[in-house]
Amino acid sequence: MIQLSDHFTYGRLLRFTFPSIIMLVFTSIYGVVDGFFVSNFAGKTPFAAVNFIMPLLMMLGCTGFMFGAGGGALIARTLGLGDGKKANELFSLVVFSAAVSGVALALLGFALLRPAAVLMGAEGQLLSDSVAYGRIILLALPFYVLQYEFQCLFATAGKPKLGLYVTAAAGITNMALDALFVALFRWGLEGAAAATALSQLVGGAVPLFYFARPNGSLLRLTACPFDGKALLKTCSNGSSELMSNISMSLVSMLYNVQLMKYAGEDGVSAYGVLMYVSFIFQAVFIGYSVGAAPVISYHYGAGNHEELKGLLCKSGVLVGAASAVMFAAGETLARPLAALFVGYDAGLLSMTARAFAIFSVSFLFSGFSIFCSSFFTALNDGLTSALISFLRTLVFQCAAVLIFPLLWELDGIWWSIVAAEGLALAAAGLFLAGKRKAYHY
Repeated sequence: MIQLSDHFTYGRLLRFTFPSIIMLVFTSIYGVVDGFFVSNFAGKTPFAAVNFIMPLLMMLGCTGFMFGAGGGALIARTLGLGDGKKANELFSLVVFSAAVSGVALALLGFALLRPAAVLMGAEGQLLSDSVAYGRIILLALPFYVLQYEFQCLFATAGKPKLGLYVTAAAGITNMALDALFVALFRWGLEGAAAATALSQLVGGAVPLFYFARPNGSLLRLTACPFDGKALLKTCSNGSSELMSNISMSLVSMLYNVQLMKYAGEDGVSAYGVLMYVSFIFQAVFIGYSVGAAPVISYHYGAGNHEELKGLLCKSGVLVGAASAVMFAAGETLARPLAALFVGYDAGLLSMTARAFAIFSVSFLFSGFSIFCSSFFTALNDGLTSALISFLRTLVFQCAAVLIFPLLWELDGIWWSIVAAEGLALAAAGLFLAGKRKAYHY
């Protein structure tokens, strides 16, 4: 069994992070399956509606990443300092806080759903479908928040494989119910929403039961005092993950507004395909970062500077290799992947294939900035991590998507993603160089 205190070679690092990578990829795949069934069995307007309202739903659910990433770094550092009792108290605090936040955010979501859809330009059937899908998903939002949180905390607890099994169970639940509700029963958009909500229930509730009982991991839910300072540190440390996800959701809304202007519902559908496939590709980077984070936090807390330096160098090589493979795969598979979702409409297929061929260039850059942001979170430097995420997912993206279409119209929207990722890579490199002496990596 690999321990956080071990020396990590390339092989050991890959073995330790592999379950987290597969876990995040699997999560993305079952989201893609949801889109596949809606597009092919319900039609392109319901498919556009899912993609239209999903950014708002993800923005509410991503609080779990803040608690998971921020709390995971704090817990792993506490384990590195040798205080297991305190680590369990911190673990319990962040889990209970996430659950309460999930309930509050679900109530907020019900109030904001229709006004937000109208504000983004939805009307008629698109508006009705967006609201219908969103209301069903919001019923399971507390478990959605917990699912995101536990995806980070399983690695911290030393049980990344168990996290993979839980995610696989949730994914299989979603895919099986999609086939049953949408393809067989023909319940359409509402059936897809119900399948997703029930899968989120599995993903959030099963870990809760596991950690509430005696188990073989490093962590267990226990009675804990309210520690406002620790909770604030968790939130500030995980703010980059929260900022990253909120920013991506806001930017997705802005993209949808621009696409409605330049290409109508077809543009929103094409962008939806890009996002579905992007979730799978970028899940590799996010999964690796989630898996490596507790190792980095542990060795930082233990003062093992040489190991920390080695982890950074090895991660750069692995992320670089994955980036090249993903770019090549994106260019090669652009049309087949587009056809999988929208092959029934020749015009939409052509638009989507061209968009994906351009978008694939961004895979050369995005992995490095995703890892750098996670690296600083693992070092308990939430401010630097948040700045990288803020620049990458909000500032550069918003500026590019507002300016580029004025010059190149629809193609400008697709190229804006590439430009934003390139600028984010440059910014992450500057932060990494500037902080090297402070953290001894």
